[in-house]
Amino acid sequence: MDNLESVKHVIVILSGKGGVGKSTIATQLALCLTYSGKKVGILDVDLCGPSIPIMLGVADASIHQCDDGWVPVFVDKEQKLSLMSIGFLLNNKDDPVVWRGPKKNGMIKQFVQDVVWDELDYLIVDTPPGTSDEHLAVLENLRSRIDGAILVTTPQAVAIADVQRELTFCRKTKLPVLGIIENMSGYVCPHCSECSLVFSQGGGEELSIREDVPFLGRVPLDPQLTLCLENGQSFLEAFPKSSTIDAIKKISQKFIDENSIK
Repeated sequence: MDNLESVKHVIVILSGKGGVGKSTIATQLALCLTYSGKKVGILDVDLCGPSIPIMLGVADASIHQCDDGWVPVFVDKEQKLSLMSIGFLLNNKDDPVVWRGPKKNGMIKQFVQDVVWDELDYLIVDTPPGTSDEHLAVLENLRSRIDGAILVTTPQAVAIADVQRELTFCRKTKLPVLGIIENMSGYVCPHCSECSLVFSQGGGEELSIREDVPFLGRVPLDPQLTLCLENGQSFLEAFPKSSTIDAIKKISQKFIDENSIK
């Protein structure tokens, strides 16, 4: 049985370096798509840093099996957002994953083949930073299913340089690039809502123009988002008027309204 048969679109989230908010963007994009009426799954293949269960408030959940394989953890009561992560399979959530490449590849293959996603509009695959065994395993096992990749960066020059390498990786592996998101593009004051340019601005957009790939938008840094993620709370529900959530909503709406994913 092909457990991905009823998945309409697969999006891979990439970043050239750690600390740019890749998993944050993945979770908030998934939530915004869900609140737009879409059914969404998240496959967390950041095997050494599975933070998404904590971000979505389901770190203590357990994986169950059915006749066809693993049943992902549902994040909401309506069962519109589901998640699979190695974080659910660890005896202790603080245990490190000390595996060599072949075992990581085997785990990702098992995730792809054995998770029963049912019908999904979008499956978002959150990958570790860089270009490693995990990325090649994702491409090997999902090649015919992937619509493309979203690249996440921050505005600084060092982050942009890493994303440049990520673009080269995508081109060498013939992975379509859906666009670039410039995260932490300014800082939103929780008191006055003024946005200050902590890390500068515009580097992601300049790169997209130079490399002729779509620029999906800028997402400002909001300290309230960090607090919500640490506590497993819905930022979208708690702060629906945040400029950060507004930016992510606009990005998700591009995929819905403009039919960006082919």
